[in-house]
Amino acid sequence: MKKTLVAAALLGAFASVAQAQTAVQIYGTIDVGMVKRTDQTLNIGKRASNTLGFKGTEDLGNGLKALFQVEMRYDPDTGTNENNGRPLFQGQTRVGLQGDFGMVRLGRGLTPFQEIVGSFEPWHGLASPAGFYTDISVAGFNSAPLDVNSGGGSPNSNRISNAIFYNSPVSNGFQVNASWASKEANGGSLTGVGAGATSYATGAQASANPFSIAGTYNNGPAAAMLAYERNAVESKVWSIAGSFSVTPELKLMGTYSHQNMEHTNTQRPTIKGAEIGATYAVGPGKLLAGFGLKKQDENFRLHDLITRQYSLGYEYSLSKRTYLYVDASRKTNIFSQSTGAASATPTVNHYDVGLNHSF
Repeated sequence: MKKTLVAAALLGAFASVAQAQTAVQIYGTIDVGMVKRTDQTLNIGKRASNTLGFKGTEDLGNGLKALFQVEMRYDPDTGTNENNGRPLFQGQTRVGLQGDFGMVRLGRGLTPFQEIVGSFEPWHGLASPAGFYTDISVAGFNSAPLDVNSGGGSPNSNRISNAIFYNSPVSNGFQVNASWASKEANGGSLTGVGAGATSYATGAQASANPFSIAGTYNNGPAAAMLAYERNAVESKVWSIAGSFSVTPELKLMGTYSHQNMEHTNTQRPTIKGAEIGATYAVGPGKLLAGFGLKKQDENFRLHDLITRQYSLGYEYSLSKRTYLYVDASRKTNIFSQSTGAASATPTVNHYDVGLNHSF
């Protein structure tokens, strides 16, 4: 009897150690709301990308950890994978090691530039048309132009596959984040526009190894970022961003990004994007406001193309994980980045109201 009790105690102890050394978490976001925009009827839509993911760590001893993360994206109003044609785990699929040297991961995920720049606009880097991240904060830059369903403005365009990612330790508020990818085609295609442009057929190999590097600084109320990225078809973007908490309630922020597409668009090679914004906490709620510009320089044109966006929003927290939201946004002089032509609907008003819950 004593031997049985001793054995049970030992098994319980080993189980506790194993549980302490390995942790797996299921997490996600579900966001559903009513959306109305100028060129669409009232519909059930979303403000944020909906995610379901699994992540975990294993303690390997001596300060070393193994870690993994896989994440899918879905549309809650239909229950389908986001936009159907994309990979099941298009959010990210990464495995790596973390230690005193920092963190190294392999697989698919957001580039350092794309992952960080969204922190400097009021809508948290969400893909919502009311926010500035997708189109203006990144100057419309596409990190993965040869991926399937990676058109301009697509949420799929801010991630890279077949890549290695590195995050340095934080030192006095400074951190370096970098990624590099192999020259592998991922089933998409891109055709250049203009004289001397390069065309990429379906399945074509990239002409360069994509890479991205971003330096960040976080110290008390101040934060800043400086980033540079080149994609597989040799388009380049550099960006600078910053934020400052003036008071515990008021936070100011802004970004500037400059994209060069001379390898694929010789007539319209340069796009610049800039936004300024603010958030103001009022009790359990938060006000969001911002103004953004996107400018495309065009050769042989008297007037460059300039898109303007004005946005207001409000979030009301019901708990730490659930909030209600309402947004209103107006975007004028919308144009095609590839051709420079005016959009079929050059001015769009966007309105939404909904509920966001994270778990």
